[in-house]
Amino acid sequence: MPLHITKVAFGTTGVEHLAERLRARAEAGPVFLTTRYLPKRHEEIAGQGSLFWILKHQLIARSPILSFGEAEGGRVAIHIDPVLILTHARPKRAHQGWRYLEDCDAPVDLGDDMVVGDQMPAALMGKLSGLGLL
Repeated sequence: MPLHITKVAFGTTGVEHLAERLRARAEAGPVFLTTRYLPKRHEEIAGQGSLFWILKHQLIARSPILSFGEAEGGRVAIHIDPVLILTHARPKRAHQGWRYLEDCDAPVDLGDDMVVGDQMPAALMGKLSGLGLL
């Protein structure tokens, strides 16, 4: 089972804005993010895991992780596919850096015929399930 990581989509206003930022970076060359340390479980992630984006306290989309490499200043580059794959929204608190996400806990991709917003907002789902209504 692949392992994933999560990261806040800092500075983006929505899914479309995040997708546009990734497309623009892809035009300039390979798309990567940098981090201070190589994840200890990087072998479980590279080539099979994804980077799940957190926007407004929800996991909303993912970008497949292609590999890990070296970046300037001794940092680590996380090379990602610039294609943004939309997922069913799932509540997730914001955090600094990245965190691991097990495959069984990862949100499911939206189907080709589905649109973001087709399902109930995650905050509402959480409240209803807390009341035992879902």
